[in-house]
Amino acid sequence: MGLAARICLSAGVLGLALCVANQLTAPELTPALERAGVLASFLAVGLMLVAILWTRAVPVAPERVELEGEQGLRLADGLPESLREELAWGSRMLLTATPAASLLLVWRGHTLLQRGVLGSGVLKPGPITQRAWDTQKPIGLVNLKLYPGRDEFDGLPAGIPALIVQPIGTEGVLLLAGWSPRCFSRSDETWLEGWSLKLRSALESWSASGPAPSAAAAG
Repeated sequence: MGLAARICLSAGVLGLALCVANQLTAPELTPALERAGVLASFLAVGLMLVAILWTRAVPVAPERVELEGEQGLRLADGLPESLREELAWGSRMLLTATPAASLLLVWRGHTLLQRGVLGSGVLKPGPITQRAWDTQKPIGLVNLKLYPGRDEFDGLPAGIPALIVQPIGTEGVLLLAGWSPRCFSRSDETWLEGWSLKLRSALESWSASGPAPSAAAAG
């Protein structure tokens, strides 16, 4: 609750308490005093409701989690220059235009890209990733610590609070991790989904004509 909402709530509580005290200590409850007490009570309750609605309209932003790990860019060896440029550009845009802290791209069991706060880069697909592949829809985990089975994302930095699991066909997945719980908006998800469709075409064309990549190297 913000400072202004707290002041409004405190004023309402104080006003209601004074109104009750005035009614209890009055030597005689006249009709005029009773009407005044009712009106004052309504005003005090109204102030408290304003404070509650104010808090809902302007919620306090979740605190940013300090993640451990170095910042960097890792691209797999053997990628064509055009694909390297696409991965570098798209990942930079995601990290600067959204509340993302880290991202990881895995294609056909190989890690092609890591950027932002770096982890081990090893993905162990589990039930959540499999569900994304089965439905071909992104899965948003607004508070990762509440989800069982989150150990399949140990390739990301430890303590990641929020995550979007974006499938790329049935052979790839793009993980976008945020700095704080519930940090991603619908527009962030739409942007990520659009880029994943573009990546799928590029990755399928490259895979059809190229060898399997080696492990991602620091860039």
